[in-house]
Amino acid sequence: MHDDLTEAVEKYIKSMPSFSVTVAKVLDVCNNPQSSPSELNRVISLDPVLVARVLRLINSAYDGLPRPVTNLVRAIIMLGINTVKNMALSTAILVKLAADAPSEFSMDEFWRHSLCTGIAARLIAKKRRVEDSLAEEYFTAGLLHDIGKLPASALRAGEYSEAMELAGRERIDLYRAEERVLKLDHCAVGGIIVNAWRLEGAVADVIKYHHHYLEYEGPCRDILYTVAMADRFSSVKGIGFSGNRYPGPLAPEVTERLALGEDIFGELESAVKKEIEEASVFLKP
Repeated sequence: MHDDLTEAVEKYIKSMPSFSVTVAKVLDVCNNPQSSPSELNRVISLDPVLVARVLRLINSAYDGLPRPVTNLVRAIIMLGINTVKNMALSTAILVKLAADAPSEFSMDEFWRHSLCTGIAARLIAKKRRVEDSLAEEYFTAGLLHDIGKLPASALRAGEYSEAMELAGRERIDLYRAEERVLKLDHCAVGGIIVNAWRLEGAVADVIKYHHHYLEYEGPCRDILYTVAMADRFSSVKGIGFSGNRYPGPLAPEVTERLALGEDIFGELESAVKKEIEEASVFLKP
């Protein structure tokens, strides 16, 4: 089953159209440390959809501005190149994977859980005084952490339903039930996606390790642990749903490293719910 599912996911990902030329160029520009906002402007300005997303994001994020931002270069400067890259990457991935929405999930509830996790991760980062320009990567990692569930459930609908039933019946983490039924959990499936699309850095590491964070030895432990906490917050508070009704407790290493405990969940809840509608800018066409 393990090898069969791995092969099926690889084939599934390869069968998808590649990223649009514009998104691919955005990633190239953003990954070049010498790139400037004007260079990024030249690429984005060729894609009306991306232009609209960037302007919608800046005017949503800075709703106290005296007048709307309509200049793309100004928007890129205000948001930061890394934020624009994450927006382009997030929307491209979500559009691709949501096309074959599995029946096991309400996609609205799945993305609500994903948005909640991203927003909570960003708020936790800010509480820990992470710079705003870096906090956006926490949001992106949280938003995309569960993408491995989509191809796994689409390709093995019957077995995935069985895994969800097992998780509910035995009150265990869904990823543990996936391992028992599918012999592969959604972190491993996410890893196949990460490798196929050559994703790198914190976002890739979070997708692969958010349930196996104690095994992680890379440089992005702060983001990884933050998303693990944000994911638990989303599940415990029942904001959205991605199949995990009984999340296991966080390891002490998480709360020790972040110097935060679950007592902040109550504080986060109202702020997260307030931001969810604004953050839906990432999902709108």
